[in-house]
Amino acid sequence: MGVNEVVVAVDGGGTKADAVAFDLTGRLVASSRGPGGNPQSDGVAASLAMVDGLIREVAGSARVLRAGLYLSGLDLPQEVTAYREAAANSPWAASGLDVDNDLFALLRAGTEEPDAVAVVCGTGINAVGIRADGATARFLALGPISGDWGGGLGLGQEALWYAARDVDGRGPHTALTTAISTHFGVDVSGLITQFHLGERSRSELAELAPAVFAVAVAGDEVAGSLVDRQAKEIVDLARAALTRLELTHSAVPIVLGGGILRAGDARLLDGIRTGLAEVAPTVRLVHVTKPPILGAALLTLAHAGADTETLARAQTALL
Repeated sequence: MGVNEVVVAVDGGGTKADAVAFDLTGRLVASSRGPGGNPQSDGVAASLAMVDGLIREVAGSARVLRAGLYLSGLDLPQEVTAYREAAANSPWAASGLDVDNDLFALLRAGTEEPDAVAVVCGTGINAVGIRADGATARFLALGPISGDWGGGLGLGQEALWYAARDVDGRGPHTALTTAISTHFGVDVSGLITQFHLGERSRSELAELAPAVFAVAVAGDEVAGSLVDRQAKEIVDLARAALTRLELTHSAVPIVLGGGILRAGDARLLDGIRTGLAEVAPTVRLVHVTKPPILGAALLTLAHAGADTETLARAQTALL
């Protein structure tokens, strides 16, 4: 028997996007995965085309009662507004539309509590905080120009910076130099030349993040310093969000997600725990094990008026 009406949700990152459709009882009707579509890097039109294809696939012939789009790259209020306006003319947006940064989906996947902070460290790094009264703490998250440091791309850039200085004698020796050459199959000077001439995309530097952690485990001081700084940056983001929301002394969850954090490096996680204990000793860490699309789905269903039983059924369907 076909479904006449559905609620759809999309969680989209830089490399992949997930979409789901639920009926009004919280039963999973369909799910799909497609390529990522970051509106900052790919443009709103290309991102929206990706979203449109996924939604049409999971909704089929059913009427969409509400669509929730939670996408990376929607960092500024202007970006959220522009995307919502661009999506508003789509037939699946006619009855109800939610648009926001994918961090809110990650946060909801990690906790149901009304006071919470989420930090994502994947290719990039970002954080968001929420409070029961509706207040939020957000960051520009536009890279070094907005004070950001780290994530897979940032770690890779720093690793290459140190390797370059190792090679030309300006900096200390580091095993990162050999690790980088081995990974890309070219010496460091040749690799830098390839990036400069556009023969390689600088986004490939994010591939070096696992090497940074591996070299640090082997005892390299330079790599270890990068891991330590990454831990501090994560702590600083969480602390800033907590401070802005006046939650520093509250027992709120700090939800951690993204590929760098999921990898579970012991030195990184120890640094985060130690750092947070110093600035916000009552908070607790929550490592997201559920897919962020679950958070996107629960938010969208809730905005569509789903009751507690429906939300529980939907959560079970995606575990």
